[in-house]
Formats: sequence, structure tokens, C-alpha cells
Amino acid sequence: MSFDIAKYPTLALVDSTQELRLLPKESLPKLCDELRRYLLDSVSRSSGHFASGLGTVELTVALHYVYNTPFDQLIWDVGHQAYPHKILTGRRDKIGTIRQKGGLHPFPWRGESEYDVLSVGHSSTSISAGIGIAVAAEKEGKNRRTVCVIGDGAITAGMAFEAMNHAGDIRPDMLVVLNDNEMSISENVGALNNHLAQLLSGKLYSSLREGGKKFSLACPPLKSCSNVPKNILKAW
Repeated sequence: MSFDIAKYPTLALVDSTQELRLLPKESLPKLCDELRRYLLDSVSRSSGHFASGLGTVELTVALHYVYNTPFDQLIWDVGHQAYPHKILTGRRDKIGTIRQKGGLHPFPWRGESEYDVLSVGHSSTSISAGIGIAVAAEKEGKNRRTVCVIGDGAITAGMAFEAMNHAGDIRPDMLVVLNDNEMSISENVGALNNHLAQLLSGKLYSSLREGGKKFSLACPPLKSCSNVPKNILKAW
């Protein structure tokens, strides 16, 4: 299964994260647009997970652009959201073989790429694995960073709670990114889910969001950047 890469001129320049980091920041929005279209084009032919990957395009580009992967360790929980990661890490031309005999694994797989730090499948394992990797990196002493990406569904599992409890005690040098897309196999339940919902519906977030909208309307040059503070508030 082949694709006309000429339809994606910016993406065609990126077959590794080293090449990604050579791009000027101004070209990253175009790269994200092409990456999303390429993902739709390829996975619609071969089958696979659409929504999770489409929702992490910008996040994937940003993490690989800022961090020195694969030297820095990037861990994806479960892996449904890792299709853009695979495309940017030397597997772009093989993404159409995903879930096919002899093709790419549907999830990150250590034997497939040096960028796949952890072979995953079961949810909620990223933080606990990340702790061990971060502790090892500290002992190595080479300033290697550790980043874990986990969803709002996976973070409600017991293993994730145990890992957060452990991390809060030993405080390893690691970053945990919560991808709160309000999606999982079924509706999220529990106190943590309720807390996340309250953060996004509370007075502080709502007032800051509405104030930001009014300010951006009063200052047209800022309007195009209005999603940036909103996303920062969500992350915060």
C-alpha cells in the first residue's frame, strides 16, 4: 500500500525527529495539518484507531520537537494515540501496514523502533514504568529526560494511582502529560473524573477563558493565538 507523499510536502521532509527539529517553528502548524491528513488517508485504508491519534497530533509534534528523542525517553500509555509518533519516527511509509500481517504493531513496540521505549497494550502502565526509567536516568547522569503521556481514562486505574503515590514520595525527574480528551472505552466515572470535570467547568477557568476571549477580540492580532492560553489553562 503506497501513498503519494508529494501531497504532503512538509511531512515528506520528516523521517526522524532529528529532521523534525530542523524545521522552523513557523512550519509546524502546516506539518500538523499534513500529518493529520496523512493519518486519515493511511489508516482509513488499513483500519486502526483514528480518534486518539488525531487528537494528539500537535502534542506529538511538540514533544518530539522540544525533547531530544530518542535520547530522551517518551512513553505512551496504551498506545492508541501513538500513530502520529510512529509516522514521525521513521515508519511513515509503513503506517499503512499497521494491524496487517508482517506490518507495524498497533501499539509502541520495543523491537520495532528505538523510539518505542516501552512495549504497551494494557492501560495505566506508563507512569510506573516512567518512574523506573527516570530513576535509572538519574543514576546514569547524562541529563536524560523522561516523559509519560496518559489519558483521563487510564489515569483512573489503580496502577496509575500507585505510581503517582510512589512518584510523589521519591520525586523523580519526570514529566507526566495528562491527555484529558474525555474519551475512553466507556464513560469515565469516579472522584478523579469528577475533579477534572470541575476544573474545566469551574468559575476560575470559565472567567479566565471568557476574559481571554474578550481581550483577543479587542486586539485582533492576538485572536489567531487565542487557543494557546486556553490550552495552557486546561493543562494547568
